[in-house]
Amino acid sequence: MIRQINRVTAVIIFLLLALIINISYIQVFNARELRGQPGNQRVILTEYSRERGPILLGSQSIAESTPTLDALKYLRSYPDESIFAPITGFYSVLYGATGIEDESNDVLAGNDSRFFVDRLQQLFANREPKGGAVRLTIDPAAQTAAMKALNGRTGAVVAIDPTTGAILALASSPSFDPNLLSSHDAAEIQMNYEELDADPEQPMLNRPLAMTLPPGSTFKLVTAAAALESGRYTAATQLPGPKEINLPGTDVQLGNWNDKSCGPDDITTLQQALEISCNTAFAWLGMEIGANAIGDQAKKFGFESQFDVPMSAAISRFPIDPNQPQTAMSAIGQFDVRASALQMALVAAGIANDGVVMKPYLVSQLLGTDLTVLQSTNPVAFGRAMKSENAKILRDMMVGVVENGTASRARISGIAVGGKTGTAENVPGDPAHAWFVGIAPAEGAKIAIAVVLQNGGGATEVSGNALAAPIATAVMRAILKQ
Repeated sequence: MIRQINRVTAVIIFLLLALIINISYIQVFNARELRGQPGNQRVILTEYSRERGPILLGSQSIAESTPTLDALKYLRSYPDESIFAPITGFYSVLYGATGIEDESNDVLAGNDSRFFVDRLQQLFANREPKGGAVRLTIDPAAQTAAMKALNGRTGAVVAIDPTTGAILALASSPSFDPNLLSSHDAAEIQMNYEELDADPEQPMLNRPLAMTLPPGSTFKLVTAAAALESGRYTAATQLPGPKEINLPGTDVQLGNWNDKSCGPDDITTLQQALEISCNTAFAWLGMEIGANAIGDQAKKFGFESQFDVPMSAAISRFPIDPNQPQTAMSAIGQFDVRASALQMALVAAGIANDGVVMKPYLVSQLLGTDLTVLQSTNPVAFGRAMKSENAKILRDMMVGVVENGTASRARISGIAVGGKTGTAENVPGDPAHAWFVGIAPAEGAKIAIAVVLQNGGGATEVSGNALAAPIATAVMRAILKQ
């Protein structure tokens, strides 16, 4: 009997210890995660009881809180509606937060540990507690120009300051109005959310970050960079550029977009091949320098890496161990190559910045309740993608594409613009994707940009020059104040 009692006692003690350990883990180690769960009404009510800090572009507020007379004391509102929605996200009593509202929630809600002293001061001064502010890198004119130029067509725009990595525009279309999800009417919020979520156009998808597509001929910039970095090629190196080329080991004949040869006697140069976007020359070049060299070059530009801006971007991919025909197709941005608009903007930015790719970022400063600076973002290099002399050569080649080649719609009077168009084949039966990647000015660039119209944005005839380049031009003009 005593032995049985001792066993039961031991089991009870073990269970009590397990319970204590579990409670301690939840309260100490897992508290932050549980507290941040969407729909945690206690936390939401606490946060709505104080003024949430603004999201700022300079001094302009693109997300702010105003007092109300209902149980939720403050209403979150977005004055510019859908223009900045891909950046701010939304802050909802039912669905939590997305975008910067989510990533910078601790500062905006005043929960950050750096607000401890401020909270004490507010308490002793009998002032209502409030959250801090977040200042972003976005240029309002560039963002507005991007959204206006997209004009509701399905696509994305990313513009970056090449020297710092600061994101100047992050546009996603079609967009949505965050005010539809930030009211205090639960039934209305749910109805609006379900409608947005069911929309086949996916207006809540952050296309510049979350969407990866075949980059088409814009990827020829990466292939050209790999060729220059190999030391075996210059802009003047001659390449075969016939009307079509047989992909080895197959019956497939890869042709050029214009169904023509790329030069006299089927010979072209690397410079001319980029200017006229010669598929056969770049397919041959890809097989010559090899998949490993192109893949390594892509990685140096940011492929296969995770970027948090602070929202997480989808990882762009170059295929693993492709065979010769697959390498040829990958060299022109087809087969299994996939890239986000952010990634292709980083390719342009690296070329513009003398071969150095900077880490992209959206938040320039975290601010206190009185807008004093708590933290500023310092630019950080991701890595060197190219030698500076080769980056210079490639920049000049990109200028040739705009001045003499396929990107004529990207020209800006009095400014040397560099660019590369792309028309990326899609699944059979669907329209191609229209791309443009560019820099301006070519020397001392203030902007690197990538534009993509998914499925051509609904156009019947798809061309990167006709559809994507004019969007980029509008944004570049906004940045350059033209």
